Amino acid sequence: MRLNEFTKHPKIVIIGGGFGGIQLAKTLKHLDGEVLLIDRHNYHTFQPLLYQVATGSIQAESISFPLRKIFHNQDNLTVIYANVKSIDSANNTIITSDGNVCYDYLVLATGSNTNFFGNQQIEHYTMPMKNVTEALNLRSLMLQNLEAAFLEEDPDKKQALLNFVIVGGGPTGVELSGSLAEFRNHVLAKDFPEHKKETMKVYLIEGKTELLAAMSEEASVHAKKNLTELGVEISNDVHVKSYDGELLTIDDGRTIRTKNVIWAAGVKGELPEGFSPGAVTKGNRVQVDTTNRVHGYENIFAIGDAAAMITLDTPQGHPGVAPVAMQQGKHLGENLIRIIKGEPTKPFVYNDKGSLATIGRNKAVADLGKIHLHGFIAWLIWIFVHLMSLVGFTNRLIVFLSWASSYLTYNGGNRLIIRRFNTKEMKLEVDSD
Repeated sequence: MRLNEFTKHPKIVIIGGGFGGIQLAKTLKHLDGEVLLIDRHNYHTFQPLLYQVATGSIQAESISFPLRKIFHNQDNLTVIYANVKSIDSANNTIITSDGNVCYDYLVLATGSNTNFFGNQQIEHYTMPMKNVTEALNLRSLMLQNLEAAFLEEDPDKKQALLNFVIVGGGPTGVELSGSLAEFRNHVLAKDFPEHKKETMKVYLIEGKTELLAAMSEEASVHAKKNLTELGVEISNDVHVKSYDGELLTIDDGRTIRTKNVIWAAGVKGELPEGFSPGAVTKGNRVQVDTTNRVHGYENIFAIGDAAAMITLDTPQGHPGVAPVAMQQGKHLGENLIRIIKGEPTKPFVYNDKGSLATIGRNKAVADLGKIHLHGFIAWLIWIFVHLMSLVGFTNRLIVFLSWASSYLTYNGGNRLIIRRFNTKEMKLEVDSD
């Protein structure tokens, strides 16, 4: 079937199969029209657990789920596996890698990507972690450098291979730092008895004065305390000036010799070409009104990380978290049905149910309204919420068993170098076998 053969109206096209796009598509299940979901991957990724894929704690397949399987019972929806290149709003057309798609209503649910703030050197030499491919690359880099350190005789080069630097003290940076520290404390000596625990260093660098700045002060204090107890060396209120693949320079004058730098210091909206400059705002997001309609366009909408809903109550827009995308997806679906029926729309109001971050075994922080929890109880809540948020019973079971194995033995996980990463060119090697 050719892309331009879809003709039933109204036709709603959703770009992106993330949390928001899936929720929007499900809300439109009973629409008497056509829904197209376009994504450059044929699967949905549960991004909050990417860091566990990167550290070998769980398998990549256990946090991914085929989009077609999610919607196999939804008759009015078609999944399109293609890469969107640009938007031709004048002709209500999307240009993709496999042809053009016309729409009556278009919704961007394209999410976000890593923001290197224009620093090409840092972009080339550091490791991002926003998708499954990048998480697997990071896993390979980490394990390859540990293997290389075993053979390295020069003490300075050996230490550089064993130094791990995480830039960014948000949830991703905090959780990844804790995971690496626990690997160092409990797994390193088992897998690499030639490496002493003290030789592997984990550094966390954050530009703000506290960690988890979007969460409560209590969460920030407990996160820093727990990471320090795990042996993470934390630097607040400093920024990375440069990194050339060997030497990382901080703006307070310090340097760290390292071959492992993970960049979790910022995100930006992932937008196709074709939008007027007036529609795009800070962080490469499109500005939307309270119905998620893109500024300057009548029939184009955006949700989640790609959207900036600037109001008096949200001068910086909403946080880039899954609950925002899911609530906006559901709300926009209901509003699109109202628009099609000629009924008045309702403004979006975010219901913040709380924030969670795990630091390690039995350690987590939770902000649940005015209630602030930490330690074992917060950790149990984190486990329950993340397990129930995974798509598919099989995925939940696999992740639960992986976690149970790691908890009981301190040695679970999947630490295989299947895809070899070129640590000099910082790209995946092509297998010539």
